[in-house]
This record gives sequence, C-alpha cells and structure tokens, in this order.
Amino acid sequence: MGDAQRQVALVTGAGRGIGRAIAVALARTGRHVLINYRTRRDSAEEALQQVEAAGGTGELLPFDVADSEAANRAVQGVIECHARIDILVNNAGIRSDMLMVWMKHDEWQRLLDVNLTGFFNVTQPVVKEMVLRRSGRIVSISSTSGQSGLPGQVAYAASKAGLIGATQALAKEVARRHVTVNAVAPGYIDTEMLEGLDKEAVADKVPVGRLGTAEEVASLVVFLCSDEAAYITGQVIGVNGGIY
Repeated sequence: MGDAQRQVALVTGAGRGIGRAIAVALARTGRHVLINYRTRRDSAEEALQQVEAAGGTGELLPFDVADSEAANRAVQGVIECHARIDILVNNAGIRSDMLMVWMKHDEWQRLLDVNLTGFFNVTQPVVKEMVLRRSGRIVSISSTSGQSGLPGQVAYAASKAGLIGATQALAKEVARRHVTVNAVAPGYIDTEMLEGLDKEAVADKVPVGRLGTAEEVASLVVFLCSDEAAYITGQVIGVNGGIY
C-alpha cells in the first residue's frame, strides 16, 4: 500500500455516524478522505470540519450510491483528479424495520438498491483501478443482522448478508493482485441508526452491557486498511460486544 500520507480514501455515507467516524480516523493517519453523501450536505460539511480538525485533508463527493451512472462518474472524476483510490469503505446504508408481510415491493427494492447494489455500483469501478495498480483495501460495513437475522429486518438482513457473500467472493477474485476485501459487522452502535429504540433495553441484550461506539468500529476499519493487515482478506469481523 505504501505511504499512508499519499493515499486517497473514499468513504460512502460519511456524513454522520459510523461513516463519519471512519473518515475522521482515516484522516488522522494522513489519508486524504473523500466524504460521500447523498442529501445531507450540512452533515457532510461537519464531517469535513472534523477531518480537518484531526489534522487531515478531505473533500466532499456527493452522489447516490444506488445510481450506477452517478457512482461511476464520481469514481472516474476522483481517479482523473487524484490518479488513484487506495481505500474504499462501503458504509452507505439505510434501515427500514418492518415485518415482511407488511412490506411493499418498492420498500424492499430501495433498501437493496442502497445497501447491496450500492456496493456493486461503487466497488466495480474502484476495484478495476486497484487491480491494475496491484494494490488496494476494500472494507464494507455489514451488520450482525446480516449474520443471524432479526425479526422485522428481513430486507435489511438480506442486504447485509449479501454484502458478506460479495465480500468473500470478491476477496478470492483479487487476492493475487494484492487487493484485500473484508467486511465489518457492527452490533448495536450508538448512532442515529438506533433512533426510536429504547437504548437502555438494547444495551441489556449485549453481553458486555453497553452499546458500542462509532469510533470502536472505525479503529478496526483503519487497521484493515493498513499494511499490517495485508494477510487478512475475505473475513467478516464483528464489533458487537459479544452478540452472536
């Protein structure tokens, strides 16, 4: 991977929550961070401010990961400007809890379009360049729901399980080109994704007795993007306080 000070990292859905924590953590190591967002420019600008406050550099990169043409244009624009994308973190995602019997088709489709097809839309043009340069790190944010499923999360669990399968298959395709592909599966992390839930009751379900932090997820992502993690690929690593 080489000198971190020269590396360019793209983090999707980086305006808030886990994505923002990852962007800031990568910036702290000297990477130039591309902060992707779809509509919340104010949140993305706050993320950029935190990146710069951490001593790093960054820029905003607005596009919808569910839009294949927009994603491809954005990636190609980055490559033209910076000549490379060394790190890709697929973090953009949405959650919509609903029993399957009540779910409408368009609700199912939108969730898969963002959480799973979004992975393809961004990763495909990025990995092409990584393979040519024979170097790269790809980390996708899955979920414990994608490993074991939860009631009311059939679509969400399906999308996150799909990320796991895609990660493991892609890792085997590109391993000999020195590109690693891994997934991180957070459990209950104290972010906006838990809005509407009783956080105390949720924490009681976790063996360690508390919610996780976005920074704890980010620290693992940063390690997986390092030279020290060159022999780790095709793995799904939980950050879940002991939930299985």
